[in-house]
Amino acid sequence: MHEPLINQWDMVEDLVERALEQDIASGDVTTDAVIPAELEARAHILVKVDGVLAGVAVVEAVFRCVDPGLQVEVLKQDGARIERGDVVARMEGKVASIVKGERTALNFLCHLSGIATETARYVEAVKGLDTQITDTRKTTPGMRLLEKYAVRVGGGRSHRAHLGDGILIKDNHLAALRSFGVGLKQAVEQASQRSTFNVEVEVTSIDEAREALEAGADIIMLDNMPVADMKKVVQFAKGRALLEASGGITLKNVREVAEVGVDLISVGAITISARALDMSLELEGKG
Repeated sequence: MHEPLINQWDMVEDLVERALEQDIASGDVTTDAVIPAELEARAHILVKVDGVLAGVAVVEAVFRCVDPGLQVEVLKQDGARIERGDVVARMEGKVASIVKGERTALNFLCHLSGIATETARYVEAVKGLDTQITDTRKTTPGMRLLEKYAVRVGGGRSHRAHLGDGILIKDNHLAALRSFGVGLKQAVEQASQRSTFNVEVEVTSIDEAREALEAGADIIMLDNMPVADMKKVVQFAKGRALLEASGGITLKNVREVAEVGVDLISVGAITISARALDMSLELEGKG
């Protein structure tokens, strides 16, 4: 498990408990009606699509929460490249416990592995260039901790974890300030004076980028800026501030953007549009 997730394990367990409460708080009437309480078996989680694995520790937490008596053996670790037919984990114990935890465990594992897999595609697309892929705050409500973890498993970098994690002056901040006669330069200077964080500013034009640089911005986000304009900004700002490209980034254009020379490319799609990686839990029967 990656260190940042260990440091926040209490939050992970809370997410697991909430997910299980949502699914089995009222019991599992089907399992209780047809599966003998004493019946035991083995089961495994089977990969159906190639990708990058993320979330096995969460799977362990799910089954441990359902039934501490279940034995779970992890066969593949987070970050592993997995292929169709691979078995990533095995569990043994009461059948009722296994099937009660099945859907919640798979929901976490498939979703997080999908994010790690999509992130890895973007990282691979810019391989060989000095540009890092980062996530955004476009995450599933309540799932940000795990989704950003999955991004890191896939080789990406985490942007701000929350609004208290860094200063990013965006378009609406600037629009509100302009109505009071405060411009971009003043906004940057004020933020620098009032905080110890690096100051990032979102800009949409070459002129705004130049103004942000002259104001002392540490990071300049080039939002939905044409590649030709990005190139011009890189020419005068590279090395004087970190440059981040954002908005409209896809697998088709990410390398073209990276080749411009920006330091970071933030991609909301790796968390909000990643397709879950298909996996299933297969019961083996005990023998």
